[in-house]
Amino acid sequence: MHDALFWGLAILAAAVVGMGKGGLPVVGMLGVPILSQVISPVTAAGLLLPVYVLSDMFGLYAYRGEFDMRVLAILMPGVTAGVGLGWATASITPEWLVTGLVGLIGTLFALRLLLAPETEEEGRKPEVGPGLFWGTLTGFTSFVSHSGAPPFQIYVLPLRLQKLVFAGTNTVLFAYLNTIKLVPYWALGQFSMDNLQVAAALMPVAGIAVFAGLWLVRRLPQALFFRLVSWALLLVSLKLLADGAWAGWHGV
Repeated sequence: MHDALFWGLAILAAAVVGMGKGGLPVVGMLGVPILSQVISPVTAAGLLLPVYVLSDMFGLYAYRGEFDMRVLAILMPGVTAGVGLGWATASITPEWLVTGLVGLIGTLFALRLLLAPETEEEGRKPEVGPGLFWGTLTGFTSFVSHSGAPPFQIYVLPLRLQKLVFAGTNTVLFAYLNTIKLVPYWALGQFSMDNLQVAAALMPVAGIAVFAGLWLVRRLPQALFFRLVSWALLLVSLKLLADGAWAGWHGV
C-alpha cells in the first residue's frame, strides 16, 4: 500500500512531467528523480512512462501546427534507431557511462551557448547527417537513462526556431519517442498492474499541468525562454555528469 509521502511525490512528479510537455524547459526530466526518493529509479521510470505518453497527447493538441516538419523528418529515423539500439544492448550497456557522457556533452554545449557571443542573426539550416547522429543519441539515451533532452537540444538550439515551434517540435518528437518505447519497456518487464493503476490515477494531474506549462511558455519573452533552456540544459547536464561519475565510481 502506498503511503502519503509516495502519493505526494507522485503527484508532484506527474505535475512536472505535464508542465514539461507543455513546453516549460526541462522540468519534465525532474519526474523520475522526484519519484526515485521513495521507489527505485527503474520502477519510477516504468511507472511514469504511461504518464509521459498521456501528457504527450495533451501536448500534441496544445501545440498543433506549431512544429518544424523538416526537423522532425530528420530526427525521427534517428530516434527510432536509437531506441532499437538501446533495446538490443539493454543488458550490456552501463547506464552510468551513458548518463555521464550525455552530461559531459550537454555541459560543454550549454557553456558554449551561455559564454560565446551571439554573432549569428539567423539559425543554421537543419542538416541530415548531424540530425541523424543526434537523433540516434536522443533515442538511445532516452531509452537507457531517460536523458534524451540534451542531445535533442544540442541539435535544435542552433537552428534558432521560434519558441513555440521549438516547444512544439520537442513535444511531437518525444511523443513519438515515448510511444515507441512502450513495447520494449513492456518486453523488459518495466510495467506491472500496480504501476499502471498508479499511472492512471496520476494522468489527470499531468493533463492539467500540460496547459499550465503552455500558459507560462506563451508569456515568456523569446530571448528569456531560450536563456532558460540553455541554463536548464547546463544544470541538468551537470546533474547527469555527477550521477554518472558517482555510479561509475561506486560500481552501480
